[in-house]
Amino acid sequence: MDLFEEIVRMRRAGQRGALATIVHTNGSIPSYESSRMIVRDDGSIAGTIGGGCVEAEVWAAAKEVMHKEAPRKMVFNLNNEATYDNGLICGGTLEIFVEPILPQPVLYLFGGGHVSMAVAKAASAAGFGIAVVDDREAFANPERFPMAQEIYPTYEDAFEKIRPNAASYLIIVTRGHKEDMRVLGWAVRTPARYIGMIGSKRKVLSVYKALENDGYRPEDFQRVYAPMGLEIGALAPEEIAISIVAELIAVRRNAESAAHKKLNYEQRPALTER
Repeated sequence: MDLFEEIVRMRRAGQRGALATIVHTNGSIPSYESSRMIVRDDGSIAGTIGGGCVEAEVWAAAKEVMHKEAPRKMVFNLNNEATYDNGLICGGTLEIFVEPILPQPVLYLFGGGHVSMAVAKAASAAGFGIAVVDDREAFANPERFPMAQEIYPTYEDAFEKIRPNAASYLIIVTRGHKEDMRVLGWAVRTPARYIGMIGSKRKVLSVYKALENDGYRPEDFQRVYAPMGLEIGALAPEEIAISIVAELIAVRRNAESAAHKKLNYEQRPALTER
């Protein structure tokens, strides 16, 4: 198996993993410098870095690396230590670099208005793939969104074809409450990494309440970022886009600031218009 082709396949499929590479050797070791091994999110592997206890330790570290999305360097001194008595007693030093394999984050913009255009430009520059959903051809087309990888002409088409995963970011900026409700009702039942909706706190709570009347539970909305975007006093569409994309990056990088905009649903009676 070509490991680099497998990495491409995994990223396109939205799958996580980790790549372990022998970056330095000293002395006699059971593998060669630049040998590689992929550890997939389900624990399966492809390739090898020599087998034995070293490979087992790297496998365990790889699971942590893909979870934290941060690389790690490991050094093994194989100097006749009993702990490595599994075919690896060879008196050498082995350095292995373990790095995460992460799919490209894809931002799905539900609504093609001015804010969406500004968000698409900023998010694309930050490394996000872009997809746009709008049932108005004049608002969702390649001329308006030249960076978009996909354009969906109806919400029904999007709900049928989009399969959100841990690399999916869903932003709801439709033209009205009715569309917001439809999209949010679908979104909260997906495993998307991020779900955000624009609007005042009053609007957000009214959408939540309407969905509750349709059978949704309050806890269904606990992971929704609404009103979305970091608080920077943004007014213009371009400024709003920067605040939103900053929040997307914070979520993507697991920054502590990423959680502060989630609406505390239990405090809804005390909320006022934003």
